[in-house]
Amino acid sequence: MKNFFLACILLVTACGVHAQQNTWDLRRCVEYAIANNISVKQADVLARTNALNAKLAHAEAVPNLSFNTQGGVNFGRSVDPTTNQYTTNSVFFQGYTVSSGVTLFNFFKIKNDAKAADALQVANQININAVRNNISLNVAASYLQYLLDIETANASKLQIQQTQSQLSNTQKLVDAGSMPELNAAQLEAQLATDSSTYITNQGLAEQQRIALMGLLNLDASTPFEVSVPDVDKIPLEPLVEMQPDYVYKLALGSQPLQRYDSMNIIVQLYKIKSARGAMYPTLTAFGQLGSNYASTFREFNNGVLTKPSYFRQVGDINFTQAFGVSLNVPLFSNRQLRTNWENQKLSLEGYKLTQQQNNLTLQTNVYQAYSASVSALQKFNAATKAYDIDNYAFDLAKKRYEIGVLSTIDYITTQTNMFKAKIDQLAARYDYVFKMKILEFYKGQGVKL
Repeated sequence: MKNFFLACILLVTACGVHAQQNTWDLRRCVEYAIANNISVKQADVLARTNALNAKLAHAEAVPNLSFNTQGGVNFGRSVDPTTNQYTTNSVFFQGYTVSSGVTLFNFFKIKNDAKAADALQVANQININAVRNNISLNVAASYLQYLLDIETANASKLQIQQTQSQLSNTQKLVDAGSMPELNAAQLEAQLATDSSTYITNQGLAEQQRIALMGLLNLDASTPFEVSVPDVDKIPLEPLVEMQPDYVYKLALGSQPLQRYDSMNIIVQLYKIKSARGAMYPTLTAFGQLGSNYASTFREFNNGVLTKPSYFRQVGDINFTQAFGVSLNVPLFSNRQLRTNWENQKLSLEGYKLTQQQNNLTLQTNVYQAYSASVSALQKFNAATKAYDIDNYAFDLAKKRYEIGVLSTIDYITTQTNMFKAKIDQLAARYDYVFKMKILEFYKGQGVKL
């Protein structure tokens, strides 16, 4: 599956936007958010921890090897380590041990532990992708909302310019005696209202800018300016190809959460087999090499009691070897092994129920996303039609006002209605784009560009 954040990365690029070095496009926002988000870092730490655990699980099948040495001096009554007899002399001693062991067979417990650890590694990588996807979706939503707020503020600024232009023309007519002074006063009042609206919309855009920066973990004092693409050129799949039952079937196999649930069930199946294997005998092979030295050790050499050298004691006289196998049969363990096995089976049932719940939630989300997309398209079409009508009405009102057959109040009302319709159309357009991006996200095939 193409991750949604990759689709977001291409979203602005497809619109032909070439961001400057100090400008943030959607691609840069998503990449920065993923690289700096704490949740992603936490998921990555968990994945690396489980990777170490997987190495440990595989190493259980490898023979162990250890070396031990100790030395010292015994005073008073003590046991000579070479003769195992009591002595009252001071004894300097040195001992060496090399031991190794390997599990030959334990009913596949080690094998299933390793498989469970490997599957858990895969699950954690999927979880990282899920976290990245969620962050990308949140960034895209915040980014599109900021673009809407910018365009709304720009529309408010345009309204000021048009009111200012009309006030200038009206003032000329007033000065010439062709219009009453009331007309200019009413336009001045409207200009103040338009300015207030522009300031409010600028404030909303600034608040959304700060919210987007917070989502990126950027310091609020950092210079931050986004590139504004042409939203009309963002490609959207036809709704006829986004039927919810079809999208849901694709989402079951592509969404990270669903894949994560499936991997957790696989992990748990291996854990059940491992817990079952722990209830059966374990066959282990072992080997040990050892030697020691004691300053009190003596041997007869040609009838004479002599003290052998350090290396002769360690390398020859006191050198021992031991090899063998051991069988451990867990006859009774206070029900700990069986209880662990039964708990693992109950955990599997819990994971299956979680999977069912998540699949049901996914289905609900897909159908809601489709319904929201349909409603958003209808709302956008209605808003576009309303704007076309109000824009035409404003053109007519402007002409009537300029020839003095329309009152200033009626002109202002018509102008206000036109700008409100424009802002409603902008909001509906961005809402529809985002609703469709969510639906494409659930489809799991990225965004066709």
